[in-house]
Amino acid sequence: MNFYCSLIFSIIVTVSTAAAQQAPADPQWIRPNHAADPPVWGIRNGIVIGLWPAAIEGARPGNDGGPRGLLRIGYEWKGIIYHLNYIAIEPVVNGKMEFSEISPSRVDGKWGKLMWTGETSEPGRFTATAGTRGVLSHPDPQHPEHTTLSLYVFMEPFENGARPYLRLSISSNRPDELCIETFHLPGGTPMERCGITATMGNYARLRKLYLKNKTVYATTLYTGYEGTGFIEKAPYPLPEMLRNKSGDYLVMAQPDESLKELAAWPEDEQHAARWGWRYRPFYTLTQYWRKEARDADSSLQVRVNGRAKYWSGGSADPAAYINIPGGPSFENFELRERYNAGQKIYFGLTRKSVNALLAE
Repeated sequence: MNFYCSLIFSIIVTVSTAAAQQAPADPQWIRPNHAADPPVWGIRNGIVIGLWPAAIEGARPGNDGGPRGLLRIGYEWKGIIYHLNYIAIEPVVNGKMEFSEISPSRVDGKWGKLMWTGETSEPGRFTATAGTRGVLSHPDPQHPEHTTLSLYVFMEPFENGARPYLRLSISSNRPDELCIETFHLPGGTPMERCGITATMGNYARLRKLYLKNKTVYATTLYTGYEGTGFIEKAPYPLPEMLRNKSGDYLVMAQPDESLKELAAWPEDEQHAARWGWRYRPFYTLTQYWRKEARDADSSLQVRVNGRAKYWSGGSADPAAYINIPGGPSFENFELRERYNAGQKIYFGLTRKSVNALLAE
């Protein structure tokens, strides 16, 4: 672990936070031109991912895109990228869950595991820049016209001994989706589960959760809750999940407001001071998780929790929090399952309707 002592020097490298430009040879892809560019990858008219210290929206000096220890998740359409969510990694060892965004770094003790990328499963070492452009391939011989962009994401070891890493990929024929495969490095403590969770559902005020025989509304599920923390009910097991035409398991979450309502913002001093929570895209999206039927087992379940007030960095001061307009919404949104090396799930951001997703 001695190499971690040198990682701090990489952090102070000056990084331009402008979104990476695509190369002329592959205009549909958003990729770094060089390994020293900001760590941002994605596809035009589709999903975008980034790592600290790069912003995927509002790139400007001093904007690092938010907390460490998280994947930034955005969406590009009509030439504009908006930051819609974060994805955290939460390994469970001996029944104890650890959180990538608040677990302390071994470099400086601050919240958030350092993350970096590579082209292979060899972890290499931390760099505050892209490290790789990502690898383009044509994995389906039946459809050679389809291209996949992939890269590996590594992170510091967790305090509970877990050493997970991810392989991320985006396919040109499914631009709304990010494929996430989970692995572990040798020497790590065995994981019972490695949570992959979308952590910022209340930015889009997700309040409708689509299950097999019902739609769950956050405002009904969490009626009367006005606290500053999280609220959670029981998860939803595999038999309650929807299945699309292909047989894959699917769970979707949406706002319950029109775009006009979603973009509205209270005109009071507290909300004005925290206007960064105001919804900025000029369209609404469905957020979803998909699990291929061939890889699903009985441990699969849908888990959500909620908030009535926006996150405020864990502050103990109630005055640091502001109400979410319209009432409680879902915050963490995820699929949970037993850990198996190489397990695969898909996270999506799409302008498609619920019925269109089910018809795939």
